[in-house]
Amino acid sequence: MKIYQKEIVLKPYPRGFHLITHEISNQFPEIKKIALGQLQIFIKHTSASLTINENADATVREDFETHFNKMIPENQPYYTHTFEGSDDMPAHLKSSVLGASIQIPITNGTLNLGTWQGIYLCEHRNYGGARRLVLTAFGTLIN
Repeated sequence: MKIYQKEIVLKPYPRGFHLITHEISNQFPEIKKIALGQLQIFIKHTSASLTINENADATVREDFETHFNKMIPENQPYYTHTFEGSDDMPAHLKSSVLGASIQIPITNGTLNLGTWQGIYLCEHRNYGGARRLVLTAFGTLIN
């Protein structure tokens, strides 16, 4: 078994849900060396998250943003962590709901995602800035 690990920096994205599948594949070519294994992606932030969902229709990502904003609204009187703005505490909550890591099978040097699946960066801040991801791929090598 071989293990590869790399930390990458994503450009700043606006608030919302963004497909980053190709960015992951392009910045981590070591995936192509693995015959059978796993890719773990971990985001090193508490106000953004990762998930896997629809990769074809952008309205799915818009609906995610709309739903999360209704489910976890800003400017609630019970929030005490408000020093960094009205989007800060909701961003932490949204991040915890979705999670800081995902795991994807690697088969014959490619991410074994479903036909309509893509990796989302879920940016929950209005001005979140660049985001750091730790990518860890492990498995048996292609001969």
